[in-house]
Amino acid sequence: MNAITIAVPVQRQNAIESVSYVEAPAVSARQLAELFRSSGIRRPVDDLLRLEKMLEYANLLIGAYVGGRLVGIARALTDFSYCCYLSDLAVAKEYQHYGIGRELVERVKRRVGDQSMLLLLSSPEAMGYYPKVGLEPVANGWIIKRKG
Repeated sequence: MNAITIAVPVQRQNAIESVSYVEAPAVSARQLAELFRSSGIRRPVDDLLRLEKMLEYANLLIGAYVGGRLVGIARALTDFSYCCYLSDLAVAKEYQHYGIGRELVERVKRRVGDQSMLLLLSSPEAMGYYPKVGLEPVANGWIIKRKG
């Protein structure tokens, strides 16, 4: 996969920092665990082998970086034609509310195209966020929950 880096300035704490968005970044399981911890998202952060598999088998990964630090990620599974499951959308807490999550969702949507639907499962804490970035609730879904 080709990496595409585009720097976008973001106003944060009376300073402008440049956020670089990279498609298909080289992210380690440790970096992902650190981001998940700092974002508040509930993921198996102590199971690095599982995180490695999560990275290996995702076929769309977009990272947001500030000064070389991974501060946001969108991790998805898609056929780039009909459907896309956005499994992880995480932004480090100190970078939340600056549009990084919104930009990650927009980049996923652009990458999978208009003919593909975008689906995600939300934690109860994040339910109010997703309508703000253009997602609609669905009532026609079913789930078999994971064990462990």
